[in-house]
Amino acid sequence: MFEKLTKTEEHYEDISNRLTLPEVISDNEQYAALMKEYSQLTPIIEKYREYKKAVADEEEALLLTEESDPEMKELAREELDDAKARKESTAEELKVLLIPKDPNDDKSVVIEIRGGAGGEEACLFANSLFRMYSMYSESKHWKTEILNANPTELGGYKEISFSVEGAGAYSRLKFESGVHRVQRVPETESQGRIQTSTVTVAVLPEADEVELNIDPTDLKIDVFRASGAGGQHINKTESAVRITHIPTGTVVECQDERSQHKNKDKAMKILRSRLYEALCEEQNAKIASDRRSQVGTGSRSERIRTYNFPEGRLTDHRIGLTLYKLESIINGSLDEVIDALNAADRAAKLAGEEE
Repeated sequence: MFEKLTKTEEHYEDISNRLTLPEVISDNEQYAALMKEYSQLTPIIEKYREYKKAVADEEEALLLTEESDPEMKELAREELDDAKARKESTAEELKVLLIPKDPNDDKSVVIEIRGGAGGEEACLFANSLFRMYSMYSESKHWKTEILNANPTELGGYKEISFSVEGAGAYSRLKFESGVHRVQRVPETESQGRIQTSTVTVAVLPEADEVELNIDPTDLKIDVFRASGAGGQHINKTESAVRITHIPTGTVVECQDERSQHKNKDKAMKILRSRLYEALCEEQNAKIASDRRSQVGTGSRSERIRTYNFPEGRLTDHRIGLTLYKLESIINGSLDEVIDALNAADRAAKLAGEEE
């Protein structure tokens, strides 16, 4: 690890020198790329230099313990213990900093929520999850926008897609993908019996046009009249848009806007994110299994969490986390759950690095 860090420090110094060159400063693209890499490496190099200082202090204190003066010897032992403690703690911090960062972590996301088993109750819970993620996003000062929605007459959603725009949105929300199970007395149930329903959630990193080049000739675009629950807000013009990506067979529909142009833009945003996710999954499949996160695969078929309303309990099955604070979580207080998932992911990756 430390041999690698020495080379990384040399590379860091090289970038620092290049950033002062007039030809680099005048090249905006090159300068921005180097600055980004420099910023990413800075916390690692600063911590490595802390480690080297602790090693040097330890060696110096060790020499002083050989002094004949008893007071000097005692002082040297204290300094030696302090240097050893700093060396060990900075080494552990360096291991965490050296965990390969997910390249999508800084991205915004597109979240797709679909009602699963449970009929209308599943659709109502899809709305509850949409509200939960919207409130969480608001607490982080992220911007949310509905891209497409298929509402039901009782106020639920058969499916809803929305974007969450903000730095680091993917890093906080990426482990939400999977099957969410709810256990509660449905609003539609007169007998007061608890029903179990499921909702699927997919969190897709938002792809820029630069990252994913879609050939327009690969797209089949159809327009049709929008439809909705109860006949409300239905256009009499053909404003709804369906886009089919012919090579992959991916189909996206959008009818939330009255404008065909806006619906097309939103549909393209969803399509780009789906195709980018598929590309990422293909790349991740090539990674050795012992280096893959053990928190979850992100599969839409994987049951990840149970929301038990009668007990006020949330259980995340991937990490064995149980919290009896369901009301605050469903109202957007997700940080404790997300922090635990991220900590488990880091621990799994660290274990993989050490094997």
